[in-house]
Amino acid sequence: MTQRGADLGTVQETLLIPLYGRAVESRKEDAILADPRAEEIVAAIDYGFARFDDLPSLTGTVLRTSLFDRWVTDFLAAHPAGTVVEIGTGLNTRYERTDNGRARWFELDLPDVIELRRAFFADTSRRTMIAASVTDEAWVETVAAHSDGPYFFAAEAVLPFLTEAQVHHVVDLLASHFPGSTLALDTAGPGIVGTQDQHDALSKVQARMQWTCADPAVLAEWRPGAQVLASHTLSSLPAPMYDELPAATQEMLSGLAAQQLPQVEEYRLSLIRLP
Repeated sequence: MTQRGADLGTVQETLLIPLYGRAVESRKEDAILADPRAEEIVAAIDYGFARFDDLPSLTGTVLRTSLFDRWVTDFLAAHPAGTVVEIGTGLNTRYERTDNGRARWFELDLPDVIELRRAFFADTSRRTMIAASVTDEAWVETVAAHSDGPYFFAAEAVLPFLTEAQVHHVVDLLASHFPGSTLALDTAGPGIVGTQDQHDALSKVQARMQWTCADPAVLAEWRPGAQVLASHTLSSLPAPMYDELPAATQEMLSGLAAQQLPQVEEYRLSLIRLP
């Protein structure tokens, strides 16, 4: 098989971690989620994925993705013709896992990522890739002009790599242009951001998180009227999701919950309703 390189910027390189996590998980007999497309993409990219082998955080990335998948699935069950926007889409395959055949999808990321993504995915009448920074207003105008609400924005493993001012700007953009929309995001507390040089996966790349967020409720302070609909750590996932996980994963998560480790408790996955 002829492989292609992954010539990506510093932060953009981090997209390869969850991609590899899904590919590794998908090969397991009792997997958290199945993602054959991720397996194919990993095999087609010339990159030293082995640096991430056997890292505990790979499972964390899969659990995060699985929870975001559930949130998107719930949104589309309530709004079958709604619009899903993947912010920092990377090489995610959420469309393949959750699309209902009616929704409108936009997949946003920086130009170098979209160039790589186009080697594996193509635009359709319902699925559009956009090459832009999440902080640019132009992409917001494009989405608004070519879709109808309600809107679900999935910002998975993206916002912590921005500055707080940039995150504030992104929240303002979404709330101003798409009032009443839903935003799924992850946040990292000071203990995580302050020790990321020792993180099992981030220590293997150059990118570093910038935005420290001890409590996602801060978004409601930025935009009065915003509501935190749900907020979970990896050791306190929703009961329906936990009950469906493989027994080995449940056992691992129960152990994490008992230890109350700061690096687990400070990392939150949240669902926000914007005013």
